[in-house]
Amino acid sequence: MNVLFLTLLDFSDLKEKGIYTDLMKEFVDNNHNVYIISPIEKRKNVATKIIKKDNYQILKLQIGNVQKTNMVEKGISTLLLENEFVKGIKQYFSKVKFDLVIYSTPPITLRKAVDFVKRRDNAVSYLLLKDIFPQNAVDLGIITKKGFKKLIYSYFRYKEINLYKISDYIGCMSQANVEFITKNNKSIIENKVIEICPNTITPSPPIKNDKNRIRKKYKIPTNKTVFIYGGNLGKPQGIDFLIDCINANKNNEKVYFVIVGSGTEYQKLRDFLNINKLTNIKLISQLPKTEYELLASSCDVGLIFLDYRFSIPNFPSRILSYMQASMPILAATDTSTDMGKIIEEGNFGFWCYSKDVNSFTEKIELLCDKEIVTSMGINSRLFLEKNYTSKHSYEIIMKHFN
Repeated sequence: MNVLFLTLLDFSDLKEKGIYTDLMKEFVDNNHNVYIISPIEKRKNVATKIIKKDNYQILKLQIGNVQKTNMVEKGISTLLLENEFVKGIKQYFSKVKFDLVIYSTPPITLRKAVDFVKRRDNAVSYLLLKDIFPQNAVDLGIITKKGFKKLIYSYFRYKEINLYKISDYIGCMSQANVEFITKNNKSIIENKVIEICPNTITPSPPIKNDKNRIRKKYKIPTNKTVFIYGGNLGKPQGIDFLIDCINANKNNEKVYFVIVGSGTEYQKLRDFLNINKLTNIKLISQLPKTEYELLASSCDVGLIFLDYRFSIPNFPSRILSYMQASMPILAATDTSTDMGKIIEEGNFGFWCYSKDVNSFTEKIELLCDKEIVTSMGINSRLFLEKNYTSKHSYEIIMKHFN
């Protein structure tokens, strides 16, 4: 079967670990011919090219700048995406008849490219729903459904609806996602399969390392319970609550926080730490993926933060790296997501509402117990292997063809 995957993720080899590269590797390993469009932004000064491997090809399509740029350039580049993808398919994959086209949100602006492949090749379309936009931006007050910004909301809502309309199958991250999409798009989803197709990876073998040596490298205490957060530091993570939680535990001599990431709210966190001179936290702007995984494997508990205002059920993929490292999870989120329910029912961590600092602190105390950390860590890895491997998501998609 010829499979086309459309993404904004910039990668050049399926050996690069991630939820999408691991899934495409699963298709390759099952003898499908995989074609990928993985764009590269103009600011990197790399011309469009094809990378050919044994059973797959990656089209490195030059597009406009959509990250680390101003809002005007980002907006224009985003609007031009679908036409650039169509042009790339016509120019580089004109002789390939695709059976299946897979794509993810974000973005929601690839409808034309998906529609083109469906019409040209009579291909089946599968949407991996990882982001519910523009409602998530409304939740955070970035855009509104009133006034001038209503025009922005209406435009992107139109694009979202049309993406759902051309999708034969919609794979959601969890049951709460399925219910949200079904409830809020009743007129669209008739005759469509809306199912759970969660974030997944191909788990690496447990990393065997000297935890004390790695902690000493980063000047992290070896005699404390270390809580790590790795990922984006932006508005969706509710950084104000993260700061409140760190501040509430600044005198707890049993705990140490490690924050690894970057984003629009990074400086706010950095400024808070510089002013308050806390001694039980380390903030690291960025690390290469392999180094981050080594660092994470030397920590004890993985942290998830989501802004309390979300009405959409998010399910951040960073939880998978914690589970891979056999770490229990402490998730501080909104009440819309079912992540906390899954974590607690699976007995591999705890949940609290991301406005309740006292509850967060109580869970911190529970996770200072080494026996709890060990048992929940084992459960975390087992839950990953049972439910969140790339093989699972591959089989969910392929059952519609068998």
